[in-house]
Amino acid sequence: MAAHWPEYLMESANLGAFMISACLFTVLLENPESPVRMAIGNSFARRAFMGLAMGLTAVLIILSPFGKRSGAHMNPSVTLTFFALGKIRGLDAVLYGIFQFLGGSLGVAVALLVAGAAVGHPSVRYAVTMPGSQGLAAAFAAEALISYLLMTMILTVSNSRSLARYTPFLAGLSVAVFIAFEAPLSGISMNPARTFGSALWADVWTALWIYFFAPPLGMLLAAQVYRRRHGLHRVFCAKLHHHNDQRCIFRCNYGALDSGDQG
Repeated sequence: MAAHWPEYLMESANLGAFMISACLFTVLLENPESPVRMAIGNSFARRAFMGLAMGLTAVLIILSPFGKRSGAHMNPSVTLTFFALGKIRGLDAVLYGIFQFLGGSLGVAVALLVAGAAVGHPSVRYAVTMPGSQGLAAAFAAEALISYLLMTMILTVSNSRSLARYTPFLAGLSVAVFIAFEAPLSGISMNPARTFGSALWADVWTALWIYFFAPPLGMLLAAQVYRRRHGLHRVFCAKLHHHNDQRCIFRCNYGALDSGDQG
């Protein structure tokens, strides 16, 4: 812990920044007093803009100095999956998760300081994630599916010598597409810490179990499928961006991928 505390704090800051962006853009696009909300009457168009904003936010965080250093998981489900794949030590995985939860909650608090009561407006509700009109089963299935797809993409692309450098952009694109198309089913989370941060401030705990179980289930399943198809030796590191000079605290073998010596 003494050696890796900068990475823990960076993970906290990364998800905090993501939550600030999520809350402020939700205010901008959903609060009825917002001129943007008044100008864009179509709900799908607003989701598309929200997806674009959050996808770009994810890319910028992954490519930031903090993201390059910590690996920019921003999600206990991602950290748990890389732990299951043997790329993260147990203590690091636990503390990454704790600091992700702290960062998500503090990010919403900062958004509240910036935007005030608008963040708590019933149309915004601290950007909470809740099941849609299709019900709990649909929300659970949707969360598990998009989490599976996201982790499948991350593992496939980040462990390809020719594609690894594009992982941040494809992650951002995935977030954008999921928000635009999946949000009506579950509110789109894929992230227990992201959901908890909003729920804590909104005091809305509806179906919290979905967002705590479906995302890790989907991602762990994706890891198992990838492992069976390619082998554990084909997972080189736990970072989403490795083309940088930042230190890596994981069980990293990225040099073998970068050099072409992939076993």
